Amino acid sequence: MTEKLPKDERFGLIGQMNRSAVSIPSNIAEGAGRNTDKDFNNFLGVALGSSFELDTQLVISNKLEYVNDQDFQKTEKELEHLQNMIVKLKLSLNSK
Repeated sequence: MTEKLPKDERFGLIGQMNRSAVSIPSNIAEGAGRNTDKDFNNFLGVALGSSFELDTQLVISNKLEYVNDQDFQKTEKELEHLQNMIVKLKLSLNSK
């Protein structure tokens, strides 16, 4: 999606969105490699935060008309699904 954004956003939205998107699975992976559920839960929180950051950047991109409504809605729905999965995983760790 970031390839569709204007090139002058390379160091702005494009960079931020790419970093946020990479941060989500990276923090999940790092947390999974930790020794305790508490550590894993903390990293899941960071991943969730990155997903909300990406969501905000997506909204901004749509409002600036860099991303059309159809792509926005599709990606928004996928991101919401991912956020729900992270929250459920966090809840399962907390219920142990």
